[in-house]
Amino acid sequence: MHPSGFAVGALLVLLVVWEAFETIVYPRRVSRRFRLTRLFYRATWLPWRAIARLVPTVERREAFLSVYGPLSLLALLMLWAVLLVLGFALLHWGGGSQLVAPTGVTGFVSDLYFSGATLFTLTLGDMSPASRLGRAFTVLEAGTGIGLLAMVIGYLPSLSQAFSRRETHVTSLDARAGSPPSAGELLLRHKGPDGEEALAQQLELWERWAAELMETHVSLPVLAYYRSQHEGQSWVAALTMILDVCALILADIEPGPTRPARTAFAMARHAAIDLTNAFGLKAASLEPDRLPAVDLARLRQALGAVDASLPTVPEVEAKLARLRQMYEPYMSSLADFLVMPLPTWVSPEGARDKWESMV
Repeated sequence: MHPSGFAVGALLVLLVVWEAFETIVYPRRVSRRFRLTRLFYRATWLPWRAIARLVPTVERREAFLSVYGPLSLLALLMLWAVLLVLGFALLHWGGGSQLVAPTGVTGFVSDLYFSGATLFTLTLGDMSPASRLGRAFTVLEAGTGIGLLAMVIGYLPSLSQAFSRRETHVTSLDARAGSPPSAGELLLRHKGPDGEEALAQQLELWERWAAELMETHVSLPVLAYYRSQHEGQSWVAALTMILDVCALILADIEPGPTRPARTAFAMARHAAIDLTNAFGLKAASLEPDRLPAVDLARLRQALGAVDASLPTVPEVEAKLARLRQMYEPYMSSLADFLVMPLPTWVSPEGARDKWESMV
């Protein structure tokens, strides 16, 4: 008997089962500091991100970063499986290693082999437990392996569907707000007849998108690492752009659907703060300024060309600054952590949408 090995094995099994429950089944954000899953993502994402920043071209960097999300999910599942095999092997070993083997070979290595065969349901029949306690552990491990497999089978489609819904809305910004999207471009494309009504509908749609984004990415954090299909697009840029649009409307740009902007701003800011907290991040500084005086002047000029200009009064600029302070530090922190650049307020001159430039 090895009581210490038995205790460590029981702790490992309980830890992995609880981690799988919190990650796959539990729908709320877990605020506990010590989490195996969080440690795994911190230990793997930070070096992966550091290597990506050494890649010279944007295309190759994005390709390298896009691999991390799906690969990390597979690696996490493998980590859970390895720890379960080790945990049940320690339980058998701690209980006395009472296994019947034709070769007569016993010890921890045999317990480890038998544990792996049981968890993955190999059932080779070359070993069997000789004690009641060993049989109980065997049945428990086989059930745990089947339960983990069933959870993963149900988890992957949910993950894929949530990613697809998120990206459908992100991709739609190409024609509505440019490539990459910008607040100024979205407002410019919604001026004219029925433009304000169309913009109000878009803000209501993006309010629901922000709510779903918050719920899915808090309960399924690995989704945050899944990147968009096209360069210049990301859920971080989309969420920031919507907040920018709402901030401009609430800072008294005329005309503008104030009520939808207010509710969309509240929901999007809620999502920004919750997601920042979910990754254990702190609000970042606002250096350099995302809206310097030159870009603000360009924005006024562009909007003035369609009879919708931002008033050049100190009160308006102060209100815009206060609104930006409410979300930009959080979005900047998420953008730096995930290597997803924030959008500009005004699209570069001569920029073409992706649908126009594709061949």
